[in-house]
Amino acid sequence: MAGIGVKLNKLYEKNTLLTTLSGISYSMIVTIAPMIIGMLMIWGMSYLLGFRELDYAHRELFSCTVLYIFIFSLIVTSSLNAVISRYMSDVIFEERYSEIMACFYYCLIIIVVMAVLPMVPFFIHEYRIGGVDPVFILLSFGGCLGLVLTFYCMTYLSICKDYAKISLFYLVGLGIGLLIAWGLYELFHVPTIYAMLSGIMVGFLLTATLEYAQLLSYFRDNSHNYTAINQHFKKYWQLIVANTAYIVGLYSHNFVFWNTDMRMVVVRTFVCAQPFDMATFLALLTNISATTIFISSVERRFTFRYRKYSEMVIGGRLEDIEVAQKRMFRQLSVELMGLVRIQFIISIVLFLFFVVMMPQFGISGLVMQIYPALAAGYFILFLMYAGLNFLYYFNDLTGAVMISVGFLVTDVIASIWSSHLGEIWYGIGLVIGAFVGWTIAYVRLRWVEKNLERHIFCEAHLLERGHGSRPSDLVFVREKEEC
Repeated sequence: MAGIGVKLNKLYEKNTLLTTLSGISYSMIVTIAPMIIGMLMIWGMSYLLGFRELDYAHRELFSCTVLYIFIFSLIVTSSLNAVISRYMSDVIFEERYSEIMACFYYCLIIIVVMAVLPMVPFFIHEYRIGGVDPVFILLSFGGCLGLVLTFYCMTYLSICKDYAKISLFYLVGLGIGLLIAWGLYELFHVPTIYAMLSGIMVGFLLTATLEYAQLLSYFRDNSHNYTAINQHFKKYWQLIVANTAYIVGLYSHNFVFWNTDMRMVVVRTFVCAQPFDMATFLALLTNISATTIFISSVERRFTFRYRKYSEMVIGGRLEDIEVAQKRMFRQLSVELMGLVRIQFIISIVLFLFFVVMMPQFGISGLVMQIYPALAAGYFILFLMYAGLNFLYYFNDLTGAVMISVGFLVTDVIASIWSSHLGEIWYGIGLVIGAFVGWTIAYVRLRWVEKNLERHIFCEAHLLERGHGSRPSDLVFVREKEEC
């Protein structure tokens, strides 16, 4: 993320309205542009291919398929991307560029296996028990695999700071997917949901191909040292736990309500809770701008203070180190409070907009009753995520695991409890879980601030750690002097 801060500093340095808007636009491209492009593609296909004119059963089958594709792909790829990012950063710093493609191919096999193993029995069940057409299932499989590959390749390009090209590849790939879906529907009279799934599959596979080609243009050499990253998996296993727990926690309350009386079963395979899922989507949109604010403001300013402190640690006096440390944590506090203030205003505006406008589009009733609590929960959750990222700066992986796992466990338990309350309290489980996670993040950041010297200077080991017998305590033997 440090590269984002450097780019934003160049955009903001003139301090004009145009450069400010350019910085905000760049932040949006980095964070949420791919998601917006994906949403626009699906909306465009629905409009052009007459999706609303289909019968209820086919609409729900397609909607559940797309929902499962997105959630499953995100969970699978997010499990390893933090460790991959750490490995990539270390390799680039050490200028061992030939290791990158070896890591890419090795982890690609792992990711594909992790994706295919649960998909195969699921789609077999969908065919045998649900009676779904095999062609539809194959298109669903291709779409899911394409999105997994897209997310995976995007991890590497993000490390290369090629954020604008990521959004461009999404725009090209999904735009062509939209045209293919429209062509199949209009020219070859392919049924709507088949044409839409074909467009999604081709769009994501093409996006992944463009990302892979761009990656090859950067790193042509391959060391064939495919297992080098295994040491990072062993050393930074906490990153895998923290990232996976956070991503699963984003949707754990949905999984809880999929097993309540609100559940709806489609073709005896897919399970969803449509009102709760729609309310979750609106709540995410209400607070997703927090990621843009974090990139455009927090990363840009805090990174400068963090770099200054790192420079003082390497060659500064004790007084200079202490001053730099105080300034760094003061800046951290300022940025967190600024994030709270700005995001609160944006969330209130969007909340009022959705409350007023959504009923005009037929979204009302139970959805809008559940929405307020979930919107508050995601507001706190994104603040928690900001604290989690700050702990990554200080390499506090234990704290990161405590935050993510604490949030996940509390969210599940509280959501089970809230499912027995009234409709307006269905989202209170997320509020409680996110608040617990944020509390742990705050306490842990305070702990890091008070113990930073020990955390920074006392983590190294004089002897290489390993298994076996304890080395001798004997340091040296003084020889007896001859008389």
